[in-house]
Amino acid sequence: MFESLTEHVSGSPWTYAFLFAIAALDVVFPIVPSETSVILAGVLASTGDLILVLVIGVAAAGAILGDNTAYWIGRMLGDRIVARFFKGERRKRVDWAEKQVTERGGYLIVVGRFIPGGRTVITLACGLLEMRWRRFIAFDVAAGLLWAAYAALLGYFGGRTFEESPLKGFIVAFAIALAVTGGIEVYRYLRKRGVFARS
Repeated sequence: MFESLTEHVSGSPWTYAFLFAIAALDVVFPIVPSETSVILAGVLASTGDLILVLVIGVAAAGAILGDNTAYWIGRMLGDRIVARFFKGERRKRVDWAEKQVTERGGYLIVVGRFIPGGRTVITLACGLLEMRWRRFIAFDVAAGLLWAAYAALLGYFGGRTFEESPLKGFIVAFAIALAVTGGIEVYRYLRKRGVFARS
């Protein structure tokens, strides 16, 4: 996998276009390894093959474009989806989701960016439930920049730590990213079960 990604994420100027495209596609097609690619680009930035600020900028821009694509798909097809799949009792689920987006939409957008697949569901839901675009884009820009900086800096510092072996730096950075994602999922699971409920 490392060799395959390295073919695309190299020191070439085309790497920035690749990162932009893969970060944008990841929201619409969650199987695309955007976070892995940004981490690897961060490792390459630590060796001087790429420019760290540009890696963060293009990855964030791609992520924001992808999120907005999902948002507008939800916005344009929302009425049809609700009318077709949420009749009768199921309509309560839409009402519940709308309340969550209204009360905690910004929080959900930022946290969802760090959950593979979660970013797709949340951005689609924001459009579907007609969250105001001005509000959506404000939180989405923050989420995209945080995500891109987090992934690129993980790779960058992993690469700096293991200067003689960039592969080790990538593996360590990727393991940390998995641990963070896993930690968020465990927290969400425990919170749902009431473990963190206030007494």
